[in-house]
Amino acid sequence: MADELNKAASEEYKTSSVEDGGEEGEIVGESDDTASSLGKQITMKHPLEHSWTFWFDNPSGKSKQAAWGSSIRPIYTFSAAEDFWSVYNNIHHPSKLAVGADFHCFKNKIEPKWEDPVCANGGKWTMNFSRGKSDTCWLYTLLALIGEQFDYGDEICGAVINVRVRQEKIALWTRNAANETAQVSIGKQWKEFLDYNDTIGFIFHDDAKKLDRAAKNRYSV
Repeated sequence: MADELNKAASEEYKTSSVEDGGEEGEIVGESDDTASSLGKQITMKHPLEHSWTFWFDNPSGKSKQAAWGSSIRPIYTFSAAEDFWSVYNNIHHPSKLAVGADFHCFKNKIEPKWEDPVCANGGKWTMNFSRGKSDTCWLYTLLALIGEQFDYGDEICGAVINVRVRQEKIALWTRNAANETAQVSIGKQWKEFLDYNDTIGFIFHDDAKKLDRAAKNRYSV
């Protein structure tokens, strides 16, 4: 799947190059048959195993009185590698997002909230980055998710990037926090994919709801 994502990214680039070469999408110097064949190649998509939805929590839409998560809005759902790249290449990366913004990518029909039935008994792994330093790791995290690179991929709910004044945090949400074997495997693989050397911790959502910032890591890798 990782190879298909890279191939799709290349084809996405070629599509743009072809369209930029002529007027109004004209393919310059090609016969009708060649153009037709090329058009079919360009429109062929690489389906993903799951559909995924981008969600955005705009800091300007938040208020202290509002319930947590009430300002989160779905942005776009995609189910093919080409559709992912079309969106990713046209949105702000974490380093360009406003302070206070939260940007999520979750399996379709799973809301990035503790209250969602799939997330309710889960938890999250978290990585910390200096402000403006998470762009590459965010992309690699997304590719690992949609490319089904995790051995316990069914445990994955999605990921979120939190942009704050001094740091950016990427969290990987999973569905069954009590399954230590699965969670530890996911944490270790995630670090390997991103070549991340610091220790990361896993917090149960139940602990976070009850203890807020006082919640402690149940697992560490």
